[in-house]
Amino acid sequence: MNPDLEWQRRYEAEDTPWDKGAAAPPLLAYLRRAPIMGRILVPGCGRGHDARALVAQPGVDVVGLDISPTAIQQARQLPSVPGNGSQIIFAAGDFFDLPASSAGAYDWLVEHTCFCAIDPAQRPAYARAAALALKPGGHIFAIFYLDPGYESGPPFRVSRDELSALFAPSFDLLEEWVPRESFPGREGRELVRILKKR
Repeated sequence: MNPDLEWQRRYEAEDTPWDKGAAAPPLLAYLRRAPIMGRILVPGCGRGHDARALVAQPGVDVVGLDISPTAIQQARQLPSVPGNGSQIIFAAGDFFDLPASSAGAYDWLVEHTCFCAIDPAQRPAYARAAALALKPGGHIFAIFYLDPGYESGPPFRVSRDELSALFAPSFDLLEEWVPRESFPGREGRELVRILKKR
């Protein structure tokens, strides 16, 4: 089955075990110490929990993007509490085929469960799409799933070396850490990285 159609089928069937009904704990922990500001893209946003956490900040413009129209419909039905002057848009679309208007349009890209869900052969295209979407000097906040606990995916495992090789052509690594707060079962298996587009 076409992978894009498979994601749609999973949301239609409500077969979404990756959706924990809340924003990612490492993202929430980071937002308690530092803002993620400006125009923010959340690819593979699903039902939009991370996007809603981001829009609670004042003065941000968040775009949640997902390949599944059903995921986007469900995201729109859940309540959001925008911060002062903030707005959120949920859009169905393909991160690997962004419109021309998205080129250099974002200050931040927030990654959580999109990168690990795609076929590993698409990972170079992911890094290129991220570089295309971000302004020069724009940032990625990424929660990478290093070890999902099994060999076949999704989610698919990734190594630090692979991440460095994929993003090094366009990005500098500013920070990395293993998050102290994770969803149950993901403890010690995730890696947070903050990258800056050159």
